[in-house]
Amino acid sequence: MFGALNRFISRLDSEGPSQSSKDGYGAFGFQALRNKNLEIPIEPWYDFVIGINGRQVDDGDPNLFATEIRNCAGSNLALTVWSAKGQRVRTLHIPVPTPSPTLGLTLQWTPLSSTEDVWHILDVIPDSPADVAGLLPYGDYIVGTPEGSVHGEAGLGELVEDYLSRTLRLYVYNHEYAVTRLVTITPSRSWGGNGALGCVLGFGALHRLPVPLTEPLAGPGETLFETARFSNEESRPLSANLQTGASLYQTTSNAKSTDLLIPATLASPPPPPPVVATPSGPPRTGRKARKVVSPNSAFDEYFKEGEKKSKEEDFTPAAKGAPPPPPKMGGPSPAKSPIPSPVPSPAPSPAPEIQEEGAAS
Repeated sequence: MFGALNRFISRLDSEGPSQSSKDGYGAFGFQALRNKNLEIPIEPWYDFVIGINGRQVDDGDPNLFATEIRNCAGSNLALTVWSAKGQRVRTLHIPVPTPSPTLGLTLQWTPLSSTEDVWHILDVIPDSPADVAGLLPYGDYIVGTPEGSVHGEAGLGELVEDYLSRTLRLYVYNHEYAVTRLVTITPSRSWGGNGALGCVLGFGALHRLPVPLTEPLAGPGETLFETARFSNEESRPLSANLQTGASLYQTTSNAKSTDLLIPATLASPPPPPPVVATPSGPPRTGRKARKVVSPNSAFDEYFKEGEKKSKEEDFTPAAKGAPPPPPKMGGPSPAKSPIPSPVPSPAPSPAPEIQEEGAAS
């Protein structure tokens, strides 16, 4: 999916140079090749001069550019610079000395699309030629080579094939440290893995050079894309809202916050709520109190239903009245029983007579 998206964006970029010169700041600019003046914050290869003193540079004649610089001797010169890092535009105000009205820059008329030939290092396989050369994943970008110019997605692959088993030099930019270094690598097919470099590369619109980490992040409400406006640029048609004079924002009258914009709908305080007149007459009777339904009523009904089913299964009789009070201390008193009638005892039987036999006379 990402490959198809990159091819589609590349096709749009290849078809749009003539149109971009009308809608934007042009497809060409003076690319900085060397900077001998350390006081000018222009970075070679990455920065393009696309405007001077508020006017777009639409002619690659270096004599006209040098004449404009000499005319500003003893004053400040405004240069509009486009950077390949994040594709942002900024304006620099540079003082031009009177004795020698030069800037110390070496410039070349170059298309801005030349900075799109960048390969992003996404992954590095251990013990591969890329690993031995010191390439770092995610942070490194291959931006060029001193061996010649490389164009298109297949340009780097063709260059690697020409330098198999030979030393190849590459310019590598690291995003985390904001430095460009020269890397020496030896492509090979016999290192024990796939590919001649042993790394995964990304190319296209999704892998352009990002904004340096040293720059502040965009705040809420700020634009993500920035374009330059020049005095010699053709005027663009205004939208319907601007043509009719309707303004979406208006500035506040407070002198301390003149740079802030406030929506027109919030500039004036909201109107007070309308006052509803109450009809005069006898007071109305009180309304019936609504029955408040507990949010846990469903759970209460569920537990009552379960308790009812449990009693039916256990044959528990329903209680008709209040339960009897607990017994007093010492145990319950015995119930009174009728006194039993006395049982007549049997008469004692007479003792048997014992006759003693006397001696015979």
